[in-house]
Amino acid sequence: MKRAASQFVDVRGMRAHVLTWGDPAAPAVVMLHGWMDVGASFQFLVDALRDEWHVIAPDLRGFGQSEWQPQGYWFQDYVADLDALVERFTPGAPVRLVGHSLGGNIVMHYAGVRTDRVAAVAALDGFGIPFEKPDVAPAKLAKWLDALRDPPTFKPYAGLGAVATRLQKTNPRLSRDRAEFLAAHWARALPDGRAELTSDPRHKMPFPTVYRMEEIFAVWGRIAAPVLWVAAAQSDIPRWLDPAAPGGGGADGLDGIRARLAHVPTGTLAIVPDAGHMVHHDQPEAVARVIEPFLRTR
Repeated sequence: MKRAASQFVDVRGMRAHVLTWGDPAAPAVVMLHGWMDVGASFQFLVDALRDEWHVIAPDLRGFGQSEWQPQGYWFQDYVADLDALVERFTPGAPVRLVGHSLGGNIVMHYAGVRTDRVAAVAALDGFGIPFEKPDVAPAKLAKWLDALRDPPTFKPYAGLGAVATRLQKTNPRLSRDRAEFLAAHWARALPDGRAELTSDPRHKMPFPTVYRMEEIFAVWGRIAAPVLWVAAAQSDIPRWLDPAAPGGGGADGLDGIRARLAHVPTGTLAIVPDAGHMVHHDQPEAVARVIEPFLRTR
């Protein structure tokens, strides 16, 4: 297992935890994790990389060891945090970006806005969320206001072993040793032997805004850097993206993804077999074989 260096840095006035692997003089790759995940989640993928890279993987705001935000969490803040991290770790040079799920959506947005700061983008099973119609706006805002009055919480687990078991229940492909590794980063042990998740439960708050595909496509359409979308063959994401076609449509169930990728002028698609949504956990070697040549040539 490649050793990660841990540090805390100031990101827009927030104390952010960042893991790095490799020689700082090597080509830089910033990796952003998904919802309810942490930067350490990329350990298995980093271990599978063959070339020398300087991998930079923060805990996004309110996740892992990064500072919680009492006012809640907004997608645009994740993009702004990435902008600050890029300036800190790769000042003045285009950067390679890899993101999983939520992280994939963040790096896609960043690439469409800071077009001159991005050399390449790889999104792992992160292709947007289901579109919404404008008439859902009142109900979404009301639901958010209700949640502010009664914020969500997390129940403690019996111990870190129970957290690992829960991770395996969510993802049956996850081996026990990997589940235990992740549990130690997803949760902290309490004095009484129980364990609690390190992430802020306010991430479970409903969004008060409507997800408008026209705006998303406008951002994606400006991306100038090469884009690689890595889809997991057994992921549930495709059926989210194309509700009219259970399974996502098409012989391989990925028509919904392809329809969205058509709005990315520089986009290509790769499919990783025998993997679910946590593709970088299920098949890190396969993901490395796909993304490393792509990143290497940029």
